[in-house]
Amino acid sequence: MFKAVLFDLDGVITDTAEYHYRAWRALAEEIGIKGVNRAFNEKLKGVSREDSLKKILALGNKDVSATEFKALAARKNENYVQMIQEVTPDDIYPGISNLLTDLREEGIKIALASASKNGPFLLEKMGLTSAFDAIADPAAVAASKPAPDIFIAAAEAVGVNPVDTIGLEDSLAGIQAIKAAGALPIGVGRVEDLGDDIVVVPDTSAYTLDFLKTVWEKTRA
Repeated sequence: MFKAVLFDLDGVITDTAEYHYRAWRALAEEIGIKGVNRAFNEKLKGVSREDSLKKILALGNKDVSATEFKALAARKNENYVQMIQEVTPDDIYPGISNLLTDLREEGIKIALASASKNGPFLLEKMGLTSAFDAIADPAAVAASKPAPDIFIAAAEAVGVNPVDTIGLEDSLAGIQAIKAAGALPIGVGRVEDLGDDIVVVPDTSAYTLDFLKTVWEKTRA
C-alpha cells in the first residue's frame, strides 16, 4: 500500500496553466519573440519559471544578461500573480477535495510537488493549505522537472521513500520526473501527451482513493 500521494498543482488541483500561458506569451511579445503559442506552451508545462524562460529565449535566439534574465522572470511572475488573485475554492478541480479528505482519513500523507513558486499562495486562495502535510520548495531543489528532485523532496518532506508514493501529474515532464524518482505516476490528460506506458485518466474526477488503490495493487503488488 502506498504511504503518500504527491500532487502537482497546475492541471491537477486547479487550472492556472492558462494564466501561465498568457503571462509567458505577453512577456515574449514584449521582448520581440514570436511563436509562444499553445503548441509551444506544452513544452513549458511542469517546468520551472527559469527553465521556461530559457526555452522562450532560445526560441527567439535571444541572449540576455543575468540581471535582465532575473528581471524578465520577475516581470512574468508579477503578471501571473495579478491574474490569479481571483482564485477561490470554486476553482478546485472535480474530485480533488474528496480525494484529499479520504487520504487524510486513511492516514496517507499528502505533499505538493509543484514547480510553481506560487504554490503556497494558490493553496491558501483555495482553502487547501491545511490539507497538505508538506509543500516541497521548488527554489530549494537543484533541477526542475523532468528531473526527479521536486518529487524526491516532497516524499522526504513527509518522511516517505519515493518508491512508496503515487505522483499525480498532467505534464510529460512531470510524469518523467515521477518515474525518475521511483514513484508511481498516474496521469490526467491524454495518452498521446503523457505516454501509453502509464495509467492516464481523462479528468480529475477519476482520482478517487479506491482508484488509486486499484492502480497500486495492479502495478506494485
